Amino acid sequence: MGTLMNLFHLTAFSAYSFTLYQAFFNMDIPLLAHRFKKFDPGQLKYLTIWGVIAQTVFFFLCILNDLYGSNKVIPKRTPALRRIKDYFHAAFGFPLAMFVGVVFWSLMFVDRELVLPKALDPYFPWWLNHLMHTMVVVSTVIEMLVAPRQYPKRSYGFGGLALVMLSYLVWIHFIYYKSGIWVYPVMEVLSLPMRIVFLLALLFFCSLLYLAGEGFDHLLWGTIKRTSSKTSKKKKTK
Repeated sequence: MGTLMNLFHLTAFSAYSFTLYQAFFNMDIPLLAHRFKKFDPGQLKYLTIWGVIAQTVFFFLCILNDLYGSNKVIPKRTPALRRIKDYFHAAFGFPLAMFVGVVFWSLMFVDRELVLPKALDPYFPWWLNHLMHTMVVVSTVIEMLVAPRQYPKRSYGFGGLALVMLSYLVWIHFIYYKSGIWVYPVMEVLSLPMRIVFLLALLFFCSLLYLAGEGFDHLLWGTIKRTSSKTSKKKKTK
């Protein structure tokens, strides 16, 4: 399992690094460049890219933890790398990946023009779309299955996630202020009250995804963690 897990971490990191390279250096969309001619921060205006960056950083932390940390269910002394990796996955990795995947494909099912207009297809290949919006979900679920983690205090985890999501909300409003264009077409068809409700609903959904990740982890590893904890306590008392 250890060798397969290490190979999975290396493969995921390489795939996300390749995705970022393609997004930042090989993807040129004249239509969007013209729309955002007043102010264009490039790919960084999309939460999808924030999510891919988060996955790249996370799987790099996984590789470092594989080499210098610990993947034990309950280590005697939790290395700093392991604590950082576990926190990053709980607060950013899982909720952002699931949020991007679920919201993107839901809007695509309703009306793709609201999130990825068909006019962008010649510039945005299908395989890159799946690397950004499908693989993030798949790799995150696989990571939950193959590697144990220790979830942080809920207030700490929620705090980190809230900071990222609120920062992104401020960011897209700043982009709108500077360019006069909403990053996502769905924002353009909503009235101000509906936009507020929509954004609040998304924030609430993201919070639920954090709880879902915590619950999924408990479902997968809870029994094993309790057994390991009891075993370690018995060894200490002997």
